[in-house]
Amino acid sequence: MSRFLRIAAPHTVDIVDAPSPALDNGQVRVRTLYSGISAGTEMTAYRGTNPYLTSSWNPSTRLFEAGQSGLNYPLDAWGYSEVGEVVEIAPALSPGSGTPPVKPGDIVWGVWGHREEGVLTAEALRGHVLPAGMDPLAGAFVRVGAIALNAVLAADLGPGSTVAIFGQGVIGLLATRFAVLNGAKVITVDGIDNRRQRSLEWGAAHSLAPSEMLAAHIRELTDGGGTDVAIELSGNYKGLHEATRAVGPDGTVVAAGFYQGGAEGVFFGEEFHHNRVQLLASQIGSVPNRLRPRWTVDRIQDTVVDLLSGGMVDVPSLVTHKFPLAGSADAYRLLDTQPGSALQVVLEFS
Repeated sequence: MSRFLRIAAPHTVDIVDAPSPALDNGQVRVRTLYSGISAGTEMTAYRGTNPYLTSSWNPSTRLFEAGQSGLNYPLDAWGYSEVGEVVEIAPALSPGSGTPPVKPGDIVWGVWGHREEGVLTAEALRGHVLPAGMDPLAGAFVRVGAIALNAVLAADLGPGSTVAIFGQGVIGLLATRFAVLNGAKVITVDGIDNRRQRSLEWGAAHSLAPSEMLAAHIRELTDGGGTDVAIELSGNYKGLHEATRAVGPDGTVVAAGFYQGGAEGVFFGEEFHHNRVQLLASQIGSVPNRLRPRWTVDRIQDTVVDLLSGGMVDVPSLVTHKFPLAGSADAYRLLDTQPGSALQVVLEFS
């Protein structure tokens, strides 16, 4: 048997027993070690606010279409930050049939959801083997790290750049660290004291709490000019509006949060319009336009693995809570009702 997590309905989490599936040719079985819970995307499913619940995404037109939901409860094995050990390969991938991309005993990261074991094609795990000596727990941060790095690449930072990063949850803190490594002067914004403190420890020059005078304070810290760029990762529309106020004339706002509902609180007739602010969306499905000739999502992910394995970013220190799979309901409830008390919440599998 192999158990998995099910979001049966909004605010309802169950654990389901299921038979372990047999492997088809080209598949491997991975025993899960850790699975990180997303405080953003997964919470939209848990709370019932995900746009796929009320409309469907048409991959041909790349439009959401109302009137037909793309997702329905129950939602099984959500999650996109897994790490585990390869324990079985299909016969077609056995020695003698060519060099497989993975072998039994490899520690791999990937996306197979909150389940005790994942069955994936071997090709899906090509390039996903963690380097020897890397803490397996760090592997649960590769995908979220790629989201953060993608936003930083979109911001086009370098030595002498100034950037305000809104939201210092896990992805925001990773973006802060990557921006610092790029040589930028970073100002972070978050309403939670310990997150602001962590951002300073990771190299931010200043960290501010949201306030009515936030934009004015950022102007003071940048000699009146505002920042060159703002990266908005809170997923909060008030944060997005403040990001348009933080940048100077002709500045850029990279919107990388997962926003829900209508954009109440964003006033595009104010600083956005008068300062000619550019607004870019960043989403891990692709890389920034100017980088596409040479960069891919795989390259971004590989870069994150290199940074994590090289000790440039101490991601295990971001884990504040570990729960067994049986405690998943408590884990989701914690993130939903006490978000300020947690950074990364991880399901730990025995």
